[in-house]
Amino acid sequence: MTDSAFEFYLADVDKPFSGWDFSYITVTERMNVAPLPWSYTSLVLRQFRSSESVLDMGTGGGEFLETLKPFPKKLAATEGYLPNLPIAKARLEPQGVTVKGFEDDHALPFKKEEFQFVINKHDSYSPTEVNRILTSNGSFITQQVGGEDMKELNRILDAPLKSEYDHWNLKYAVLELETAGFRIVEAKEAFPSTRFYDIGAIIYYLKAIPWQIPDFSPNLYHTALYRLHKTIEKNGYIDIPSHRFLIHATKAD
Repeated sequence: MTDSAFEFYLADVDKPFSGWDFSYITVTERMNVAPLPWSYTSLVLRQFRSSESVLDMGTGGGEFLETLKPFPKKLAATEGYLPNLPIAKARLEPQGVTVKGFEDDHALPFKKEEFQFVINKHDSYSPTEVNRILTSNGSFITQQVGGEDMKELNRILDAPLKSEYDHWNLKYAVLELETAGFRIVEAKEAFPSTRFYDIGAIIYYLKAIPWQIPDFSPNLYHTALYRLHKTIEKNGYIDIPSHRFLIHATKAD
């Protein structure tokens, strides 16, 4: 006997995904993330508007950066995930933003001391390279996804747990930045819950971020997904712990 609800969600997840736009499951409230005890946007916004030269690292499809308008005199963005690059270029370059792809965090395609302000939301970075491209007393604000993020989802689905990012937390990142010549202005860490209301939202999420479970496919994880589907139907939702941290640092003299 088939489960019609489960089969519906399996068939419904084949939707287009571009940039880092999760609106298909967030605007519809099929996935909700608990509020953080800070606002990355609020922290970034005033300095963004008052700076003459800004770099947005890991812009995705440019969706977030576009919300910060009006733009400063000089604005650039990087994107290392190849499928996102043409999306970001199409969205941002007509508005005067320089968009560059790159392959190595340690070799950004910019000159020494080129930017007053560098922002980074959920993208990798080299502290020494960020220091190089910042002007004297320039600022760096980053919100990062920590190494504990969504691990419970892997456990529930009997998926392998990747350990190479276990070290990636606030303490480690602060030490790296201080060693590279930064002064820490603000540093915070949180473990908010991400709530999923149906198994289709989980499948959509995992297909959009393939590094969470690299071998993920609905067919391969069919049994575990069905088991989780029944749990969600019984309880109405499932909460999975996320991991975020925020750092505001300035380049020391």
